[in-house]
Amino acid sequence: MLSVSGARGIVGESMTEDVARRFARAFAEHVRAGSHRTAGAPLPRMVLGNDGRGSGSALAVAAADGLQECGFDVIDIGTVATPTVGLMIGQLQAVGGIAVTASHNPVQWNGLKTLNADGLALPAAEAAKVIAAFRANVPQTAAPQRGLRSLHSNADETHVERVLSLVDVDRIRAAQFRVVLDSVNGGGARSGGLLLRQLGCDLLHLNAERTGSFAHTPEPIAENLGDLCDAVHRDGRAVVGFAQDPDADRLAMVDGAGRYIGEEYTLVLCALRMLQRHGQGALATNLSTSRMIDDVAARFPNSRVWRTAVGEANVVSGLRAHDGIIGGEGNGGLIWPRVCWVRDSLSAMALTLELLAHERTSIGKIVEGLPKYAMIKRKMDLAAVGGQTAVASALDRVRAHFGARADARIDDADGVRIDLPAGWVHLRASNTEPIIRLIAEAASASGAEGLAQECATVAGLSAGG
Repeated sequence: MLSVSGARGIVGESMTEDVARRFARAFAEHVRAGSHRTAGAPLPRMVLGNDGRGSGSALAVAAADGLQECGFDVIDIGTVATPTVGLMIGQLQAVGGIAVTASHNPVQWNGLKTLNADGLALPAAEAAKVIAAFRANVPQTAAPQRGLRSLHSNADETHVERVLSLVDVDRIRAAQFRVVLDSVNGGGARSGGLLLRQLGCDLLHLNAERTGSFAHTPEPIAENLGDLCDAVHRDGRAVVGFAQDPDADRLAMVDGAGRYIGEEYTLVLCALRMLQRHGQGALATNLSTSRMIDDVAARFPNSRVWRTAVGEANVVSGLRAHDGIIGGEGNGGLIWPRVCWVRDSLSAMALTLELLAHERTSIGKIVEGLPKYAMIKRKMDLAAVGGQTAVASALDRVRAHFGARADARIDDADGVRIDLPAGWVHLRASNTEPIIRLIAEAASASGAEGLAQECATVAGLSAGG
């Protein structure tokens, strides 16, 4: 899988050390082509980190080799959250970086996520150039000097300090919150635990050891977080349960009763707190994210939500274009530009706790005060629906069908999203898996189901999966 999200594949099959080395070279050549190094100046730096998967160390060594061959010094910050890589690019005055991660994908997957000098995912046009160079596999132009690889050990502390500098630490500490955190044995375990302890939380930390494998299926969705829900419920004192994914760029939540709140609420709750702080502001999110964010923004006059194509780089482009105060995606990914330009579970945890301290009520009560929607998320294997070539015609059929309705608003920046008074539906091919995604939202489960079924039928796709 090659996309704006980087490269991902099955370890030992489509993702090998040779693939990692070649993809790193393609990225390095792209960066080198856009930079101007004066004679005698130190070699430019690249930051490298991994999310703790068992396959990560070998792939990181291969990626480092590819970067070094192209004339870059590599600073390896070890097993960390992906947003930590983004933050450390600026901190270490690097020209880019690579996170060896497959994010929420199962442990048999791994990949490389490329970040530019601003610590953000490559914009779509630049990512396309890197992909084209990787596919062409043109022999490398030898760099005049091979770079060196060095280790850096306090990246987690730097990340935590940045977040602490931006939230009301005293107010959060005074609340003395009891918190349960499930780090799924991933790259954010150490920094997540450190942050919560620094915020004065009484912490019960599940799956805190970075073991190279995962205690459960890693995507932070309801069916994978039964142990977290049970732990919060049994504890009786916890105000919230947090769940990170392996590279800690996503966060899902459980309320004090042990009920899964869901990843869609992460961005909404954090946006609420930021709008409380600022009084108004621009927000950015993708086309697959709940309308709840629009409802929250409507409470603050002169605020607006800008919608983008799915993918972190696209949301960042929206944030930068409109000077947004916060953004992210409905998959539990919050982007707080003052911390870094990567989705960041640490920022999300800190802002959520600040919201709880400010409101002096439970997270369940805050959620009850938000508009209620039902959302259906489905995915279908591309091979089962006719492969990648079938996607364009399916989208055309959906566009034509709903375009005949006067009350439909169509956005085809990424697949096709149809907004109707009663709800919305979005159909698109995934950037990170060989699947097609169908998401629908309405005020009721039956309304969402009806929209999903109508879209799937018109598209000529099975609605299962």
